[in-house]
Amino acid sequence: MLWTIFLLLNGLLALVILYSSRSRQRNEPPLDKGFIPWLGHALEFGKDAAKFLTRMKQKHGDIFTVRVCGGYITVLLDPNSYDTLLDDKVSLDFSRYAQVLMQRIFSLRLPNHNPDTERAWMEQHFQGPSLARLSSTMHLHLQTLLRDEERSCSPADWRQNGLFSLCYSLLFRAGYLTLFGAENSNDVTALATVYKEFRTFDGLLAKLARSTLKQEEKRAAGLSQERLWELLSPAWLSRGKGSESRSWQQSYLSHLQTEGVDTEMQRRAMLLQLWATQGNAGPAAFWLLSFLLTHPEAMRAVRKEIRGLRLQEDGALQRHPLDTLEHRSTPVFDSVLSETLRLTAAALITREVVQDKTLRLASGQAYHLRQGDRVCIFPFLSPQMDPQIHHNPQTFQYDRFLNADGTEKKKFYKGGERLKYYTMPWGAGDNMCVGRHFAVSGIKQFVFMVLSRLDLELCDPTAIVPPVNPSRYGFGMLQPDGDLEVRYRLKTLH
Repeated sequence: MLWTIFLLLNGLLALVILYSSRSRQRNEPPLDKGFIPWLGHALEFGKDAAKFLTRMKQKHGDIFTVRVCGGYITVLLDPNSYDTLLDDKVSLDFSRYAQVLMQRIFSLRLPNHNPDTERAWMEQHFQGPSLARLSSTMHLHLQTLLRDEERSCSPADWRQNGLFSLCYSLLFRAGYLTLFGAENSNDVTALATVYKEFRTFDGLLAKLARSTLKQEEKRAAGLSQERLWELLSPAWLSRGKGSESRSWQQSYLSHLQTEGVDTEMQRRAMLLQLWATQGNAGPAAFWLLSFLLTHPEAMRAVRKEIRGLRLQEDGALQRHPLDTLEHRSTPVFDSVLSETLRLTAAALITREVVQDKTLRLASGQAYHLRQGDRVCIFPFLSPQMDPQIHHNPQTFQYDRFLNADGTEKKKFYKGGERLKYYTMPWGAGDNMCVGRHFAVSGIKQFVFMVLSRLDLELCDPTAIVPPVNPSRYGFGMLQPDGDLEVRYRLKTLH
């Protein structure tokens, strides 16, 4: 018996060694397989992708290949060469790996999924007149929710909360009501249930993507998924009455039906859309307000800009000046938001190599990519945190994206050459987030409402912005490891 086990183990070891015997060929990027057979760098990559890829960049330069769970990923960190990767739709494919993640995270299978038709549908609803209607609806829901929050406040009494919890809760609920059904706007319990289940699911998302859930976490994720599928099912949503939000979700269901998606997968696809549309705005607003609260000069500049917006032609102060906010010039806020996203937007853009490819860099060097590998870029490291592009990149600088005359700064350089990509929080090319204008509108409305109507301050004046949760690198907006305690009260108007 022992001899049989010994032979099996030796056979398994031989297979692992054989499978791990890849070596770097001529014209291929530097290869770093790590010390653990098959796994390679999977543990370090998953634990803190930014730290790991920074180490690899320092060791190998702007392009290298690493082994992760038996597969090989080539990482490109030269922003001047990103278009070579992003523009190739023949040798590189986005949809295959997207399908893998949809299955892992959302238990969703869309065999006829066409990224081009889905993008066209998204553009129809998140641009032009449709965007204006959605932004207006979002504004009304934010007003209602913030008014409910104000009822528990007074000019004399402070209320305390975690800033991340406050931002995520309000923006998620407003966004959910805008896109997934306004009929529950008065049902506090139903709205709270959706938010609670979503936060549970979102907290496990990175582990779902990496297939690293523990047994009890698997149960928790499964229960949250099933509850959210039930809450987001088309039959449940279709009880709404003729609102813009209803037309959004019904149009999405119609799009899925056109692609031949069955009823069960339609329910699961709604959860994918809930995360895609509501998973980033709350964290972004948290980081922005955190930076303002811990950088008094930046807060003063934004408040000054808000006061300017509130002044009407007759000089009177209006309590709700935000209806036409989309059409107002807010260069200071825009710079603050750009700087916030530079520091906290950290998605990995990944493609599968479907046929051998020669990747030509801006430097003139050419590298061979093998069919079956994956290739990705990580804009968080470069350009966003590149010290050759941004001075003191780890530091929040509210006017980094402002020229001396107060206009938007768009000219950034590396090695004397002007960059096309100097920050990429929304992706680029066909990977550019279609819903970015809706997201920015919601964040902007929320921040301006909070600062206009509430006195907001740190509970501890010496508190600092909490560190990021490193497991969230690669999944859009980063989230904090902890929270920032704040207190707020209804602002007294003079």
